[in-house]
Parts: sequence; C-alpha cells; structure tokens
Amino acid sequence: MVSQQPRARAGDKKPKSRTGQRPRRKNKREDVLRKASELIARHGFDGTSMRDIASAVDMLPGSLYYHFPSKEDMLLAIHERVVTDMIADTEAAIAKGNTPWERLERAAVAHLKGLLGSGNLVTIISPNFAEDREELNQKLKAHRRTYEQIFKALFDELDLPDDVDRGLLRLQFLGALNWVPVWYNGKKGATAKQIARSFVQAIRKD
Repeated sequence: MVSQQPRARAGDKKPKSRTGQRPRRKNKREDVLRKASELIARHGFDGTSMRDIASAVDMLPGSLYYHFPSKEDMLLAIHERVVTDMIADTEAAIAKGNTPWERLERAAVAHLKGLLGSGNLVTIISPNFAEDREELNQKLKAHRRTYEQIFKALFDELDLPDDVDRGLLRLQFLGALNWVPVWYNGKKGATAKQIARSFVQAIRKD
C-alpha cells in the first residue's frame, strides 16, 4: 500500500529536493505547445489569438513571448514536434520489417496510427495549412519533406515494373493514407493495420 504524503497547510514552505533546490514548476513551454495545438486545430491559425492561448494556459499574453517571439514561431515549433514524433514512430516500425514490402506496410501502419490517434495532427500537418504565408509555408514544407524522404527511400527499394513512376505512385499512396481520417470510423470497420495492408496489396503486383 502506497503511503500518502501529508497535505500541505497554509503557510507551509514547499519542500526542497535533495540538492537543496525547490521542485521546478511544470514546463510551461510544453503546456503552451500542447494547448496551442489544440486551439489551432479547432479554430484555425487565424482564428486563434495569442490571448486565447495565454488564457488557456493561465498566463499573461505578454508572457508567451518569453517562449515564442511570434505566433508563427509557435506554429513552427508545434509542427516540428509533430513531424519529429512521426519520424521516430515510423522509423521504429520500419526497423522491424524484413522485406521492402513489409517495411512499407509497417510504415503505413505507423503513419495511419499517427493520423488517427490525434485530431490535432491532421489539421496541423495539412499541406495547405499556411499557404497564404509563403515564408512560413516553405518552412513547414521543409519539415514535411524530411518525413516524406522516409517513404521515398521505401519506394526506391520496392520491386516494381520498370515503367512505374515511383514518385507518382508514392504520392498516390500517401494521398490515400492521408484521406483515411476523413472517412474512418473507429467504432466499426477495418483497423489501421488492415487498411495499410490493403493499400500496400493494391500496388503490389506479385
């Protein structure tokens, strides 16, 4: 049975750690990123103000600029985090595959699980998310290109007929995966693994 710590009383000082330092507060930057991603996904980039984000994390609007110089910089940080997590999950899945086709299937499953596991993800990584802001959009595209290189390498390994345009096939494949959240119903129907396997089988010729 786990013993409970005595409840702090008014006037009590916060306990110090073994190093003599008082415990650190929860990382506010992480709170801001998480809440900002939720608000931006729900209301859009232009529909979400720094004041909205500050209110959601119980901060003064001006305090946000300590962590992020602008809302655009905040979006870049969110987007980079999302893409970095997708890269890590996909590469970990690929490492367990023994053949090119199996590695592609595992990558597709990881991709779908990422999309279906977070309502924020689909909106945040949308290809046209910031198309009216050219400089920002180019930076977001650079993040996505890093991730898409994983699938380029996978398609380069596949045993395909010589007349197949691998680049076009890869874009079609990713497009199909990215469309799944639009029609997917988690309460019934196929799982992410079954969908990914079906998509891979559709382009496999042997």
